Amino acid sequence: MEPYRGQDYLYYVGCEGSYDTRAQQTARALAKVLQKAGVSFGVLGNEENCDGNEVSKLGEEALFEMLAEDNIARFKSLGVKKIVTLSPHSYNAMKNDYPKYDGSFEVLHYTQLLQNLIQEGKLRFSGKLNTRVTYHDPCFLGRWNGEYDAPRAILTSIPGIELIEMEKTKDGALCCGGGGGNFYLDSLGGSEDSPARRRVREAHKTGVNVLSVACPNCLTMFEDAVKAEGLEGSLAVKDIAEMVNETYDLK
Repeated sequence: MEPYRGQDYLYYVGCEGSYDTRAQQTARALAKVLQKAGVSFGVLGNEENCDGNEVSKLGEEALFEMLAEDNIARFKSLGVKKIVTLSPHSYNAMKNDYPKYDGSFEVLHYTQLLQNLIQEGKLRFSGKLNTRVTYHDPCFLGRWNGEYDAPRAILTSIPGIELIEMEKTKDGALCCGGGGGNFYLDSLGGSEDSPARRRVREAHKTGVNVLSVACPNCLTMFEDAVKAEGLEGSLAVKDIAEMVNETYDLK
């Protein structure tokens, strides 16, 4: 990935995509899709700072203000106009909270950008996955920001996918348990009643092969829950970016 030098988009990878080994795979998959789709983008690399979303939700508003102002100053110094994020958490902070600190940018979650690329004919699929998939709505993409259509539009555009909805979807979807600070604190300890394990059981009940996500926090929470539920041989957890990377044929 090239450093940001005035490209059309700043690809903001985020903390999970940068440091979590599993989320790094998703971050790289998305970069490959964007590159082959001809999207002009760059990254901050070692200069990237935390977006601050969880800091804010845990009540550390002074620290969040410091992070937001630091990021905004860096973005402006580089001439950033448009940002695409891997994580809905980053998307939420930059779209809804940064404008309070004079940080107004065009912010897209990556599923929104990929949906646009499909509609413009720049992202076309030829391979087939031939699998049954269900999709989990991340809290910060769904309930917090009302984006339910883009991820589903991408999945239903991939040949061979049968999308089967879980009982609880969209604004009624269960949280993965990784919102706010629980991804880091694990205050529920992975018990049978944890949101992640409940959600994995709900996904398995649909009879699908893949539980698809669009958030690195959800990815980690559900992969751990699949192991705890003993479903490793029957239910895979994949980010939509990874699924697109497996199947695309770009015009």
